[in-house]
Amino acid sequence: MKIEIRHAEPEDFSALHTIYTGPKVVWGTLQLPFSPAEKQRKRLAEPREGSYVLVACVEGEVIGHLHLETFPNSPRRKHVGHIGMGVHDEWQGKGVGTALMEAALDFSDNWLNLSRLELSVYTDNQPGIHLYQKFGFEIEGQSKQFAFRDGQYSDVYFMGRIKHE
Repeated sequence: MKIEIRHAEPEDFSALHTIYTGPKVVWGTLQLPFSPAEKQRKRLAEPREGSYVLVACVEGEVIGHLHLETFPNSPRRKHVGHIGMGVHDEWQGKGVGTALMEAALDFSDNWLNLSRLELSVYTDNQPGIHLYQKFGFEIEGQSKQFAFRDGQYSDVYFMGRIKHE
């Protein structure tokens, strides 16, 4: 199985909608169940400046997504990128997250010259935490009752990765 990483195109919105309505993805992100497809269409059709969207594909099917948000209009945060990602429920644990992170780190390190990447992850999302630690992210802090999820409040870790020369 070859995982191809490419830039997301506006016509990928339906596949992203499918990914972000999967129960496992909803559980691991800030997405709500029953999210409208229009939300994904608008994000892809009208990206913000400094927004980079990658998708993972197998045999042409979009199965994963990574969003890298940068801050080009903030002089004091131009060196930073914020990552959010989701992998289709049926493809989790099969290397898709690894492929997306490898591509994102290469892009941020070698093309955007970002020296800091950051993200947040639920404290009970062990596969996510493990993936991020594999790529040099460290837990920098924790926020209690960060989000309401599945009938209760959930905590998150804030994780960061500093690129060392």
